[in-house]
Amino acid sequence: MSVLIYIENRDGKFKKLSYELVSYASQLAKQLNITAVALSIGNVDEAELKSLGNYGADKILDVQDDRLNVLVNKAYTSIIAQVAEKEGADIVIFAHNFSGKALAPRVAVRLKAGVASGVTALPGSLDPFTVQKGVFTGKAIANVVIKSPVKVLTLFQNSVEIIETENKASIEAFQPVLNDDDFKTKVLDVTKVTGKLLLTDAEIVVSGGRGMKDPGNWGPLEELAAVLGGAMACSRPVSDEGWRPHDEHVGQTGKIIAPNVYFALGISGAIQHLGGVSSSKHIIAINTDKDAPIFESADYGVVGDVQKVLPALIQAIKEAR
Repeated sequence: MSVLIYIENRDGKFKKLSYELVSYASQLAKQLNITAVALSIGNVDEAELKSLGNYGADKILDVQDDRLNVLVNKAYTSIIAQVAEKEGADIVIFAHNFSGKALAPRVAVRLKAGVASGVTALPGSLDPFTVQKGVFTGKAIANVVIKSPVKVLTLFQNSVEIIETENKASIEAFQPVLNDDDFKTKVLDVTKVTGKLLLTDAEIVVSGGRGMKDPGNWGPLEELAAVLGGAMACSRPVSDEGWRPHDEHVGQTGKIIAPNVYFALGISGAIQHLGGVSSSKHIIAINTDKDAPIFESADYGVVGDVQKVLPALIQAIKEAR
């Protein structure tokens, strides 16, 4: 019996979210008195694999195949289902990101499992198995009961504490049974963002909206992000206008993020935008409109012109440091 965690890598490296998943699964495995098994698919070196043991993985299964260095849903689903059956997995855990949300329902069908997506905490009850998730763009919490013998969860990012443990994990190679049909879909090209901090990894995100008025007004936002070591983001209208790249778009139709601090600058706070950022631990808003909806969700708010407020804020941060 085990808790199985699918661990995604980016160019052979694990990110913060990977360690959140392992920490969560390790704590869940202790509650159930079973083992936590991490599954890595793709070419990852041994030192990187061993790092998963620092966060509670009891065993690490390594699947290496050059064909698996890009996500092929059917092949990955087959591998994860095979490992789940081999390890007698009661629970399979994915990240609540694009790949996790693509794979979780496929694996659930294969294993005849119930699914809870966007889980934000350890189970409140094991009998019946009950987990929490945010609903209504984070304005409420739902308790989801899963009654099936096998359960599939996707874990919302930045929702659990990362806990380091003594590394006692063993690493084993796993050879899945795959056929040509598993690779019927061909990935011809993969374009990745390089040279900047990924939004999904960032602890601090600085985001701008239409209230910035012009693409040439982004200088203070970029400086704030640089001073704080944060990532840049934007609302959908901004990316649609071509003021900022689409990979920075956050919201229900863009990236869903949950950083420790989210700066909403010149963003009105439409429900579609809040749906992607409402799980941020702290929201700081600056807007000229005192009635902007963003202030209802903000922990701290400033009614004022971003172009006038930010230089003073940046200077204060530099002096404090």
